[in-house]
Amino acid sequence: MITGQSLTLAALIFLAAGLYSSVGHAGASGYLAAMALVGLAPEAMKPSALALNVLVAIIGAVSYIRAGHFDWRTFYPFATLSIPAAFIGGAINLPPAVYKPAVGIILLLAAAELARSAHAVTPADSNPNEIVPIAPGLAVGGVIGLLSGLTGTGGGIFLSPVLLLTGWARTRRTSGVSAVFILVNSIAGLAGTTVSVVTLPAGLPVWTGAALAGGVIGTQLGSRWLSVTVLRYVLAAVLVIAGLKLLLT
Repeated sequence: MITGQSLTLAALIFLAAGLYSSVGHAGASGYLAAMALVGLAPEAMKPSALALNVLVAIIGAVSYIRAGHFDWRTFYPFATLSIPAAFIGGAINLPPAVYKPAVGIILLLAAAELARSAHAVTPADSNPNEIVPIAPGLAVGGVIGLLSGLTGTGGGIFLSPVLLLTGWARTRRTSGVSAVFILVNSIAGLAGTTVSVVTLPAGLPVWTGAALAGGVIGTQLGSRWLSVTVLRYVLAAVLVIAGLKLLLT
């Protein structure tokens, strides 16, 4: 039976998927924010967010790969350890007393990153030969993968700033690499949840349809209706509200 909570959450997921996909993200932090706002049980949040993230990440990853913005040499040092680490993190079912504040902090960090980058200027292609050092890439990827699996996010909110701040990738390559990174981590984390999660929420099929519709619309048309700056500020505000709700309740 479809409840009012499920329909409200579907609407919020549709909005989050559309907004996030229009700026190149799969939206896990947005889905978690929506679930926190409607009061979904913490044990259902992680697998649900990861499942939705996989679907929208496929759309983004295919789009960036077809546009030529994905680079294997930048991607694989991070993905090598992040995939097994995300699986391990997904298999660990944190108690609500730990999970809620952890996700709350993740949402606030995501909000800060979105607000910071709202007026970011795309850097010129002045460094065409970025090379990710193998050892740091492996270490960073492993940490991000574990965090992704534990909290139910894809890890893009962590990887993107690392790539840009270190100069290991330009903005477009960062978006392409992050899109595929989010996809593989979400798949690994979701696979890991099968170890500890017995059943998924009954409303997941409805939320899946909402995420797919929002992801397709956001990828194709979202950025034409509102500027990226406005979108990022709106998302940041939603994440702050949801993050504070998790931390204070």
